[in-house]
Amino acid sequence: MTVFVNQKMLETFTFPGGECHVRVDISDIGDKTEILAYLGHSEAILQLLLAVDAIRRVNPNTVINLTIPYFPYGRQDRVCNPGEALSLSVMANLINSLQCNQVTIYDPHSEVTPAQLNRCVVITLAQIITSTALAGKIAQNNLALVSPDAGAEKKIDQLIQYLESPVEVFYARKTRDLLTGAITSTNIQGNVSGKDLLILDDICDGGQTFIELAKVLKTLGARNLYLYVTHGIFSKGLDVLKPYFEQVYCYHTMLKSCQVDPGFLNILAETSAPILNV
Repeated sequence: MTVFVNQKMLETFTFPGGECHVRVDISDIGDKTEILAYLGHSEAILQLLLAVDAIRRVNPNTVINLTIPYFPYGRQDRVCNPGEALSLSVMANLINSLQCNQVTIYDPHSEVTPAQLNRCVVITLAQIITSTALAGKIAQNNLALVSPDAGAEKKIDQLIQYLESPVEVFYARKTRDLLTGAITSTNIQGNVSGKDLLILDDICDGGQTFIELAKVLKTLGARNLYLYVTHGIFSKGLDVLKPYFEQVYCYHTMLKSCQVDPGFLNILAETSAPILNV
């Protein structure tokens, strides 16, 4: 993942001992500084912290607007078991310590994230979908929408208010083992038989949640299945999804370009987005 300062990639290297070093282009640091940070791993988080320090050493009065498309640790927004950390709160405190003028995040995992951040602006799933070609595909292909869990319901309910044509929505309920994270059961409300379905969610990591849901939908007679996620981590690659989905859409992906199958994965931000892709 990468940090950009005023649309230029941050210059970084790692010392032999493992410590990272950054250098900003001082000619770009004026009254306002725009930072775009893809924080996919701990080193990128530290690079961001160092970059802000370097920027303020050049111009202490510069106004910093920070965009973090995928907010790290957002899925760890509660303590499920004794002895665990509230990781989202730790991450939010780090970002708040930077004292940015504005922090923009895309489709956060839950409402807990923006509640923890100072001066936060949220780009919602509804805003993303309706600003891309996917909104037209939903209408043209008569796709019904599927909410994979309770966390996605409010986002999808908001989306259908902005779509130009009426759309059918199905709600899935899943049960997890809180200690292992494994899905123990999935139930679908409504009759999906013979329908083309688009599952919508914020994140695809390994993809097992969507694979298990696809199996249930197919058992219930669903026809073609499609998947949209705002943040395409795809830590196990795309091949694991291909037996279950006709096509996958994401707003941006953390895959390297050599890992992307453009015939299967449609990256919407390439044609419409105000953010850069890695």
